[in-house]
Amino acid sequence: YSCHTSETAKGPKGSLTVDTRMGLRTGGDSGPAVVPKDTKASVLVKAMKGDGVSQMPPKNKLSDEVIADFEKWIAMGAPDPRSGKSKGEAKVIDIEKGKEHWAFQPIKSSTGTIDSLVAAKLIEQKLTPSGAADARTLVRRIYFDLIGLPPTPEQVEAFVSGKQSFEQLVDALLATTQFGEKWGRHWLDVARYAESSGKEQNMVYPFAWRYRDYVIAAFNKDKPYNEFLMEQLAGDLLPAKNETEKAEKMIATGFLAVGAKSHAERNRQQFLLDVADEQIDVMGQAMLGLTIACARCHDHKFDPIPTKDYYAIAGIFTSTETLFGTAAGIQARQSAPLATLPKEADVPLGPMLSKREVDTLKERLADLKVQFEKQREEDRKNMAQPVRALFFIQQIAVTEKQLTYFEADGTPKKMAMAAQDRTFPKDMPVHIRGEVDKLGEVVPRGTVQVIAEKPLKIAERSSGRKELAEWVASEKNPLTARVMANRVWQHLFGQGLVHSPDNFGTTGLPPTHPELLDLLASDFMKNGWSVKKLIRQIVLSKTYRQSSAAVEANLAIDPDNNFLWRMSKRRLDAEAIRDAMFQVSGQLNLTPPVGSPVQKLEGNVQQIQRPGPLGMGGGLSGMMETTRRSVYVPIIRDAVPESLELFDFAEPSLVTGSRDSTSVPSQALYLMNNPQVMKLAESFSEKIARSTKTEKDRVNAAFQAALGRGASEAETKAALLFIEKFTKAETTSSRRKSDVERAAWSAFAQALFSAAEFRYLD
Repeated sequence: YSCHTSETAKGPKGSLTVDTRMGLRTGGDSGPAVVPKDTKASVLVKAMKGDGVSQMPPKNKLSDEVIADFEKWIAMGAPDPRSGKSKGEAKVIDIEKGKEHWAFQPIKSSTGTIDSLVAAKLIEQKLTPSGAADARTLVRRIYFDLIGLPPTPEQVEAFVSGKQSFEQLVDALLATTQFGEKWGRHWLDVARYAESSGKEQNMVYPFAWRYRDYVIAAFNKDKPYNEFLMEQLAGDLLPAKNETEKAEKMIATGFLAVGAKSHAERNRQQFLLDVADEQIDVMGQAMLGLTIACARCHDHKFDPIPTKDYYAIAGIFTSTETLFGTAAGIQARQSAPLATLPKEADVPLGPMLSKREVDTLKERLADLKVQFEKQREEDRKNMAQPVRALFFIQQIAVTEKQLTYFEADGTPKKMAMAAQDRTFPKDMPVHIRGEVDKLGEVVPRGTVQVIAEKPLKIAERSSGRKELAEWVASEKNPLTARVMANRVWQHLFGQGLVHSPDNFGTTGLPPTHPELLDLLASDFMKNGWSVKKLIRQIVLSKTYRQSSAAVEANLAIDPDNNFLWRMSKRRLDAEAIRDAMFQVSGQLNLTPPVGSPVQKLEGNVQQIQRPGPLGMGGGLSGMMETTRRSVYVPIIRDAVPESLELFDFAEPSLVTGSRDSTSVPSQALYLMNNPQVMKLAESFSEKIARSTKTEKDRVNAAFQAALGRGASEAETKAALLFIEKFTKAETTSSRRKSDVERAAWSAFAQALFSAAEFRYLD
């Protein structure tokens, strides 16, 4: 009692308190002190005997008779009348009471419509809707929202003139391949997709692109969302019609493999626990809107998720082998193989190596081995530390790994980042305070009790991923459909009905329109979990087609537009800004690439940035310079391209359901000074010049292409005056007037790129 009570001056030693029933049963650093009816698992008995832990009391061991009495008491079930709590002792989570939270309640069907439910809230709040958006505003809005690209002047006129109805336009856009590129990127944000591991060693992931392409294809095919989730959690365990489908489902489990990892971690068990923790976090937030990972070290402070629930799920993921495919080395201690896809599967192979590149790699490997032997011999003679030799060992491992990705002729092998069950899955003990060497009671594999109707029935010799996936994707799960319906709404309106899209727990924000959220979630499931049908339902509503015009009386009541009395003005995301500049300048290549240039690389990012055998030295900028859509730009953790990072691209190591939307000087400076922006502006200017005859027409055509509308008389006059002044100021004896005029029109085009109207969606 002098060392282990809540009254101890410096706090109980080893976090163990023995002055309450709960204190004894919860235990401290060494695990539960008393496990009723199990004397062998009770650390209290071990301490009394001095069996593997410090003897208690430390100076005078208790008699065998007293110890026997304690053993008998524990065997009886450790009856203990004390019900008090130690100071600071955590309260026991009441799961049944926790189920009262709105997000854990069953989804309720509604007889209303989007517009009727929004209108009811407006009447309740005494707000007036803003009216319908004009045709030019609406067509630009729907193009960016559905495919992430601006409409051409011809497409704008087709809609404005009435040749195409809004419903027809929506259906046409949903059917394009650009739809999946836009909406697939939204999912990649929450899936924390990247092509390197980040953290201390930042190892590249040469085959991450397969998961990216799987996601884009899934949205284009309108794969049912419940199947989409199941495949990402347990695709390798699901039935497949043929080898190609089997490969596709294996690739889907790349969801579990593409996260950030600390390859420098020395302790293998710690590394595996950290990988599982990261997987729990992404599954919880992305699919369920729950911060389950907060329960790793203690019961969740706010949500009804006890630590046992965390380790029930952790047991599933630690029974899973994550195949991320990086090489082992002196600093990158933690490595893994890749999954080999079926030979008969019809899957893209990615970029090939030329015979010269293969030979270069083989020559490099042979040279490294020779240098290693020389260095090792030199170190022996000089009795020196093998620092240089260790470098060669690392480089040999990296080069050998790289060669395993390709056949002898340079053809890429059919490999992928994926997950698979371990040979001997097992339940996991609670790790006290999350520490790898402080183990508590073993918890059966399962899931979160507060939203699980009953414990998972996990098949023998199975990790439990399939059962977990079925539970996540079940119509009975109250979170899954709600979370996705909210995400879709958010991407179309700028903010969700729940403003905390990754957190539906008690610290998240409640829905502004709970009945509307349940209507969308319910219809989503009734319509076969079709994301396209959900989007169509929303964008065809009057609520979506509203103007963004401000109503002064409404601003006084609801300045944040929480009740949807107008369409909120939004800044375009980073990809749309970049892609729009390429599109209007005529430089955008809409053909999807096969693979990623990262597939030709291996090792950590810092080493790759040095000159190397494949000519990738001097940085990764060469890989980023592509004329294809931004979704295909390689995303390297800690090296995101400036064109994306400056405009609030998602942090690739985190689940990002909602990006920031900032307006800072660096964005304007980028649009003013970046060489690629200037080059695109020049191409834009020349493209317009080729299609027009007069300067006035040229100005108007530029406005049509960049902003979706013609130039006003005042804007035309200002633009022509700018061209005139620029030409006069820059014309010299050494510069031809034609060159200066070309520069003037390029500067004008660049000014349109920099305009707020270009970067914002009305």
